[in-house]
Amino acid sequence: MINERIALACGIAAVALWSTVATGFKLGLTVMTPVQLLSLGSLISLAFFTLALLTSGRTRSVLSMRPARIAQVAALGLLNPFGYYLVLFEAYDRLPAQIAQPLNYTWAITLALLAVPILGQALSRRTLLGIMVSYVGVSVLIVGGADIEAEGLDPFGVALALGSTLLWSSYWLASVRLKGDALVDLWFGFAVGAPAVTLVCIATDGLPVLDAAALGYGVWVGLIEMGVTFLLWQVALSRTAHVGSMAQLIFLSPFVSLVLIDRVLGEAVQGSSVLALVLIVAGVTITRSSRSATI
Repeated sequence: MINERIALACGIAAVALWSTVATGFKLGLTVMTPVQLLSLGSLISLAFFTLALLTSGRTRSVLSMRPARIAQVAALGLLNPFGYYLVLFEAYDRLPAQIAQPLNYTWAITLALLAVPILGQALSRRTLLGIMVSYVGVSVLIVGGADIEAEGLDPFGVALALGSTLLWSSYWLASVRLKGDALVDLWFGFAVGAPAVTLVCIATDGLPVLDAAALGYGVWVGLIEMGVTFLLWQVALSRTAHVGSMAQLIFLSPFVSLVLIDRVLGEAVQGSSVLALVLIVAGVTITRSSRSATI
């Protein structure tokens, strides 16, 4: 049922929550290693999705799924949360948040590139322009970022941040091709991915100490990044008659995130980081409008 007031409230709430995750990642990584933070966060997220599945009355959808379908959606768990977030958290551990966050935001550009071989979509001139603008922003970010860290940016961290966009885009495209119930697919993915991350955690860094700080950041990652916010966004898109306009709200998130990075983390946000983010978002906007026109 269309309800623009509810849609707008849920959309704004989702964007506000997503704006905090870069700060949450960096703070959580001060008390846990990347794999420990991901293990705790993904297990909390799995518990949330399980509760959502039970309360929504969609358990029959799980029980009636065919084995081939189960294998497909479960395999997605190796991309998200296992692969994507493990790479992303490692990037955040190595880079300033004002560098890692905009680099990760280029996943929309990676998505446009991957859609060519996977979905058979052509690259229009407008799409190519958007890609070029965004990657000029990436260049500005990397060059400017070298002045933030006295020893220079960690090249492997930059590679990880950009590599995370490849994993997320692959996950998104695979999910689109499966065309299933988003909540059911997420539950299966986390039912595979969360235990896999936990096994790696046990084998490497060991499970985190469950004190108040660790639990707080685990809840932050598990619910704000992966759980509650996803459902809020789903409600926003399902209750509005103007999906394209609602989707534009997401462009506010990285800019609000920079404010939090500056005020909460104490990272002095550089002018080059702001300029780079403007270019990246401009490129994404151009690319999205081009794809919308061709679909």
